[in-house]
Amino acid sequence: MPLAKRIVPCLDVTHGTVVKGINFLNLQKAGDPVELAKRYSDEGADELVFLDITASSDNRDILRGVVEGVARAISIPFTVGGGIRNVSDARFVLCSGADKVSVNTAAVENPKVITELADVFGQQCVVVAIDAKRNREQRADKIMVDAQEGPVWFEVYTYGGRKPTGIDAIGWALRAAELGAGEFLVTSMDKDGTKDGYDIELTRTISEKVNVPVIASGGAGVPEDFVEVFTDGKADAALAASVFHYNQYPVPVVKEFLRKQGVIVRP
Repeated sequence: MPLAKRIVPCLDVTHGTVVKGINFLNLQKAGDPVELAKRYSDEGADELVFLDITASSDNRDILRGVVEGVARAISIPFTVGGGIRNVSDARFVLCSGADKVSVNTAAVENPKVITELADVFGQQCVVVAIDAKRNREQRADKIMVDAQEGPVWFEVYTYGGRKPTGIDAIGWALRAAELGAGEFLVTSMDKDGTKDGYDIELTRTISEKVNVPVIASGGAGVPEDFVEVFTDGKADAALAASVFHYNQYPVPVVKEFLRKQGVIVRP
């Protein structure tokens, strides 16, 4: 029997407040992280992702008090990312109540940290986040994807979407999987906050090439978008923020719609 698809609300947190923007810009306050986390846990979300989106760019540690508050308020698995640079940082977060850690900038700049984290905490604990943006420059050294608007490759960005790296996201996913990534959180920067659907080409390409679960992120606007990313995009989980934060489509509504479309989800 196929594994049930997971619905994963996301808390993008900066300085203790949940925020949401469009294409990683123009951030607006969206609520208190502990209150939102409890609501999603009570509503039947399968997991929760907490991203301290300015920890890396501010060169500071994650807000431990906020992480601990969220952990106490929920009864579902909980992934924390942002500013995690090494095993010590990861241990700090896991001891604060997280179940998994997410690494992006540190993994790109020091890929061996993926293996180090997997060796110490187990592969299932290591989520590699990939923030990717479409690049239409024709490059023989990149994995080009046939998208609706023509061939593109997907460029990895670090520091909360602030720094382009020139690294191909598909190739990076393959390498990170070899190094010990237990899961990928793939965010389309082009789709982030737009509510016009996930980036299906990006999600499907990575899902087909790696042998670990892929969480799709960026673009959820209506329940049909979740169906599309699970079927056409082949994602194992779908992350969303705006549609949940502002109660446009609460978690139970999305799950019921998925069931009616024949998508297997958890109760």
